[in-house]
Amino acid sequence: MDHFALSARIAQGRGQVPADLVLRGGRVLDLITGDLVATDVAICGDTIVGVFGDYDGQKVIDVSGQILVPGFIDTHLHIESSLVTPFEFDRCVGPHGVTTAICDPHEIANVCGLTGIHYFLEASALTLMDIRVQLSSCVPSTHMETTGARLDAADLLPLMDHPRVIGLAEFMNYPGVLHQDAGCMAKLTAWAGRHIDGHAPLLRGNDLNGYISAGIRTEHEATSYDEGLEKLRKGLRVLIREGSVSKDLHALVGLLTERHAPYLCFCTDDRNPLDIGEHGHLDYLIRTAIALGAPPLAVYRAASLSAAEAFGLKDRGLIAPGKRADIALIDDLSACNVARVFAGGIEMVEENFAKRRVIPPVARNSVKAGLVQARHFRTGGNRVETPVIGIVPGKIITPHLTFDIAPEDGDKRPDLARDLVKIAVIERHGKNGNRATGFVQGFGLQRGAIASTVCHDHHNIVVVGVDYDDMALAANRLGQIEGGFVVVQGGKILAELSLPVAGLMSLNSFEKVREDLVALRAAARGLGVVLEEPFLQLSFLALPVIPHLKITDFGMVDVDKFEVIP
Repeated sequence: MDHFALSARIAQGRGQVPADLVLRGGRVLDLITGDLVATDVAICGDTIVGVFGDYDGQKVIDVSGQILVPGFIDTHLHIESSLVTPFEFDRCVGPHGVTTAICDPHEIANVCGLTGIHYFLEASALTLMDIRVQLSSCVPSTHMETTGARLDAADLLPLMDHPRVIGLAEFMNYPGVLHQDAGCMAKLTAWAGRHIDGHAPLLRGNDLNGYISAGIRTEHEATSYDEGLEKLRKGLRVLIREGSVSKDLHALVGLLTERHAPYLCFCTDDRNPLDIGEHGHLDYLIRTAIALGAPPLAVYRAASLSAAEAFGLKDRGLIAPGKRADIALIDDLSACNVARVFAGGIEMVEENFAKRRVIPPVARNSVKAGLVQARHFRTGGNRVETPVIGIVPGKIITPHLTFDIAPEDGDKRPDLARDLVKIAVIERHGKNGNRATGFVQGFGLQRGAIASTVCHDHHNIVVVGVDYDDMALAANRLGQIEGGFVVVQGGKILAELSLPVAGLMSLNSFEKVREDLVALRAAARGLGVVLEEPFLQLSFLALPVIPHLKITDFGMVDVDKFEVIP
């Protein structure tokens, strides 16, 4: 900051000269005392300089009847999973009150490596909201999958001090930490004393102690009250997650008290435009938590001040002098209906979104899988006893089930009476042509197939179906549209969404993506699918760091044993 800007802040804060902008007539939620205080809010450039007083301004906006709360901070998400670019994500969630997003671009990094991370770093400096980047720690997440890139500690070190970087992103390979894998140890050593984000589903007891001792500070995988409380007591800042698939708010809301709130934050992890349109973003978490009985002061602290403190963002989280002018205007604390949003003093409206410079996308034509045929979805083997991935709606933890499936003519076939349908993963980065098949229960699928290149975290092609010809058509169609989602029945494509940026993000507006998702959901339900969010649920069936049974292009993975099933 230059001398002139600093001088202007001091003078405007003292009221010696009119502020650049004054919000007048509203009440500020004071997150320190919990009081609602009628006051002007004076803003100089991107910074709040005056509260709890009266101010003149070069521009004055009447906000009578509104409550002013600090802008919301999403502490962990993958923007790619919103299925749009960072610029459309900005347009989509900013008006919901989100002024800071802490992202891990490991989805695009698993496809194109540092190219994807540099794209996010450059884009993050151009959006109205403040996007901060954590460097992807697990590319790939394990040794049991094929990715488009691999990032070692040496690849990440040059970006460590980038002004947009906060720290090292979710360390998903917790078995690698506990067993002191050389690659894990190199990254943990390099980031010692800096922020390292955690990822340790169901990890408890002394193993959790060992994991935290590696330098982990935050963690978002708690799915029960007891697990969350243990992680809190052991010094982790717990990020309460409520995404399109992973829904943990109801289980953890009991932790959200005024006593615990300084150590709790909110995150969405993965939330798509359809969910955001129907329910909201962090505003949805806030009103849901309050409706479930959490004290409003605790909830709004978790949404802003506690999040800022957890990630070392000392310049935000309060409506107070010297803080970034990130402010959401709402009509009621419980309803959290967001009327207007200011990010760094700039109102998040279409006129200002249109002024941003937009950079071109990267990682086009990234789907390089060979054509597959119906016969490639056959599952051989003489053993009748068969591992089956179970689905728990609203969770990404998948039970390891076992069913007797007798081979017929050398192939284990889908069994609709028991909801046992075929799942396959096809390597799409052009590395080795791997293919693996298995079974999943919980889709309710009765006909056809659905396929996706959003397949965490390796983002190969994943397809689930009951008809092998339809499965082949769906998988091959993904190559033609540069990745995305496809629904097929009877040799016909019923619905699709093209995601040509790394096979993960659309080039269209979030409104168009939302429209396409409505059609895809309807088409999936027409096949008998019973899941509310079938495509993201499908994508998590291939993530081998979430217990208990998953599938990658290497085969079925027993996550508890951390090995591919022979």
